[in-house]
Amino acid sequence: MTDDPPRRRPPLWRCSRCGRRFANRNQSHACGRYTLAHHFSGKPRAIAQIYREFVRALRACGPVTVLPEKSRIAFQVRMSFAQLTPRRQWIDGHLVLAEPTPSACIRKIESFSRRNHVHVFRLASVEDITPELRSLMQRAYAVGDQRHLQSR
Repeated sequence: MTDDPPRRRPPLWRCSRCGRRFANRNQSHACGRYTLAHHFSGKPRAIAQIYREFVRALRACGPVTVLPEKSRIAFQVRMSFAQLTPRRQWIDGHLVLAEPTPSACIRKIESFSRRNHVHVFRLASVEDITPELRSLMQRAYAVGDQRHLQSR
């Protein structure tokens, strides 16, 4: 067994127009400047409470960049690995995992490549952020940090 040194990862590329950082140079995206207030305007207070608890659970995994976009709130380490879309009665979201991982808290899984599988969920209350979902969030955080690519 050998202990190979960790792969050196390139710095994040920064879009000169909007300032957003990406793991891939010139990554396609829609430039824009949005705020969290944009997503919670007119929503019940409970929706913001669900959001705050989700973010607290993500930050337990490590540092996270919160990226309010036009139609969603993305969460990034090196790459985006989770997103939330606040609605009036619930929050829709997804986690990106390196392999399909069926779970009771996951409504649908969409596979986009061999190492990128979107796991869709819905949060109607803080109680929906279960230990099972938190475990998936930890795995998604590792994908956001691109640890799933280091074993290549």
